[in-house]
Amino acid sequence: MSTFSLFNSGDYSVPGSTSWYLADLGEFRGKQELYTRQSPQRLKALREHALIESAVSSNRMEGVEVDPQRVRNVLISPKPLFRDRDEEEVRGYREALSLIYENTEELLITEETICRLHRLTRGEIWDAGSYKSKDGDIIERYPDGRERVRFRTVPALETPKYMTKLVSNWVSCLDERRVHPLIAIAAFNLDFLCIHPFRDGNGRVSRLLLLLQSQKLSYEVGRYISLERLVEQNKESYYETLEHSSQGWHENKHDPWPYINFILFILKTAYREFADRVGDLQAPRGSKTEMVLNALQRLPKEFTVAQLEQASPGVSREMVRRVLGDQKGKIVECIGRGPGAKWIKKG
Repeated sequence: MSTFSLFNSGDYSVPGSTSWYLADLGEFRGKQELYTRQSPQRLKALREHALIESAVSSNRMEGVEVDPQRVRNVLISPKPLFRDRDEEEVRGYREALSLIYENTEELLITEETICRLHRLTRGEIWDAGSYKSKDGDIIERYPDGRERVRFRTVPALETPKYMTKLVSNWVSCLDERRVHPLIAIAAFNLDFLCIHPFRDGNGRVSRLLLLLQSQKLSYEVGRYISLERLVEQNKESYYETLEHSSQGWHENKHDPWPYINFILFILKTAYREFADRVGDLQAPRGSKTEMVLNALQRLPKEFTVAQLEQASPGVSREMVRRVLGDQKGKIVECIGRGPGAKWIKKG
């Protein structure tokens, strides 16, 4: 009852689309050292921005949000004073990211590491770092009040056994080279989410593990480009492929490739963005200005200042407005007046 069981049996074939992703990612990884030799100032700005974006995006996907005006204080201040539990959890995610960035080599993929990451992201809540004590299925709730069971997770009593097996499968899969390491990362991610070992916070821990495992295998793009932000931007595909690939998981009759391809797509998108950011060797703009301009590129053609501010976590509202003012008539135009005024990208 796992994706790794499929690989262990040898009864599978790698789809052509997956092979193309692996080839592209291999090429990007080969250029990785070249990219990281570029402007130290630009790389430092990318690392700082990726940390902020990752903490904000990963939590926002779970309904945990921080006022944009509070983001920098919550994530950067040495000893922030939290206004609510959401701020505490976002800060905890930032601490987990720092742990990964600074200790990649020392952090082994073990149950202890997984529980440690969960403990950081959940703060002082009573079951932080502990597996679930009650069964809990994944429920989808509709605006009209209806709900349905999207997936039945592993029962609480069996969770420790499944998690021990998951970690063991990860180690043996890499040691015996049964599949490409990137496929193993995505398979681990899928199986972890199907087990759903914690009462809450599983999605956030899965994204931290994706970052950690990628870095341990020298795919280090997550240091510079937020994988969590890319997942959030593609969350419809994330939920769709996860649901598709989890169907039949308990019976070993699931199709893991849609979700595996989604994870590979996220990594490839991150590398392409990284190449775009560092490939241009012209003198870099101020880091905050560049953050706002990059966020602007990701917004739809018509947007508001509030949307741009949300897409530029850690940048003050005054700075966002200043950059917009500088670009007015060049790449953007303003329609209307007041806080709700619409802006339109030209071209």
